[in-house]
Amino acid sequence: MPKIKTHKATAKRFKRRKSGSIKRGKAFATHLLGGRSTKRKRSFRKKTQVAQADLGNVQRALQLK
Repeated sequence: MPKIKTHKATAKRFKRRKSGSIKRGKAFATHLLGGRSTKRKRSFRKKTQVAQADLGNVQRALQLK
């Protein structure tokens, strides 16, 4: 059985934290920002944790499991 390769596009978008959780950037932060509040745009710059429902798929793509 061959080794399963890491999905490189996923590896560029997600990083593992020291605690073991996985961090990701937020969506909707690239264009059409004029109608959004400054507070909301500022929150787009921060990283957040991957949701529990998506964790299995991300770990499989990153070969963490």
